[in-house]
Amino acid sequence: MHPPTTPRRVARGFRHRMLGRMSLPSSAALGPLAPHLTDPRCTDVFLNPDGAVWVDRGDGARPVRGLRVPPGEARELAVRLIAAGGRHLDEATPCADVRIGDGIRVHAVLPPVSPDAAVVSIRLPRADPLSLDALEAQGFFAQMPRARLDELVARRANLLVTGAGGSGKTTFLGALLSAAPAGERIVVIEDVGELRIAHPHVVRLEARQPNLEGAGAIGLDRLVREALRMRPDRLVVGECRGAELRELLIALNTGHDGGAGTLHANSLADVPARLEALGTLVGWSAETTARQAVSALDAVLHLERAPDGRRRLAEWGALRLGARGRLRVDAV
Repeated sequence: MHPPTTPRRVARGFRHRMLGRMSLPSSAALGPLAPHLTDPRCTDVFLNPDGAVWVDRGDGARPVRGLRVPPGEARELAVRLIAAGGRHLDEATPCADVRIGDGIRVHAVLPPVSPDAAVVSIRLPRADPLSLDALEAQGFFAQMPRARLDELVARRANLLVTGAGGSGKTTFLGALLSAAPAGERIVVIEDVGELRIAHPHVVRLEARQPNLEGAGAIGLDRLVREALRMRPDRLVVGECRGAELRELLIALNTGHDGGAGTLHANSLADVPARLEALGTLVGWSAETTARQAVSALDAVLHLERAPDGRRRLAEWGALRLGARGRLRVDAV
């Protein structure tokens, strides 16, 4: 005879399934973080140096009342999580960033870099990627007609999704790519895999960190070049923050339509300065970056996170050449 079905039993069973799907360490190994890491509502879990645990369930980070993790336990937890992602964390290598299982991103810092105690930041993927329809139902597109977005995807426009940290760039880009025709081949390049795309033809490439001897690293810029040999219909860089921007813009300027990437920027108006700053990292002048970006990118879609935690498409625009060949963005 089966035990009666109760909400508590259903929740417990769901948590166990989530734990297995994510390939996390056991609940015992996760200690006080276990119930939050397997909560389907959670998007982020933070362990701070003072031992406080903060959890974001989509409405902003909030502290878990009555919970403090001692420094020794925090350190052990950080080491276990990083080890689960195949890397090592100690005083000689006090900072590490890994992906565990199905897209869980863990970043950990030990003393002396974090002087007081270990710091752990965990980004949790959704169990199922959000679609454009689901985002529309949440009011995500209040500032831009949904039909305009559908048109950009259908005509294979090259898109740059921008916003501050936690504004929903990865979720939104995944929804856009999920709307691409099923026959198109999407090649995704990321530092640590986070994009979740509901599409039958997705190829993923991830950067490789150097080993303990400092050798063997494979950067995003090289992966963009490798991806071009894989006949992508849509070339995607999860986050542009270095030399990969040059490779992406050059690729998009040589006939690769339907490409996309994300960029950290606090506002739509800040995007030109951010692109110029990244261009200088690869030896480009501001004018060279401007010409490449204007030619390569069809639209910039800027996201914001409101004080109540809600994310939305706040502005969108197009890059243009301004005075003296410098880059500007015109809001639409």
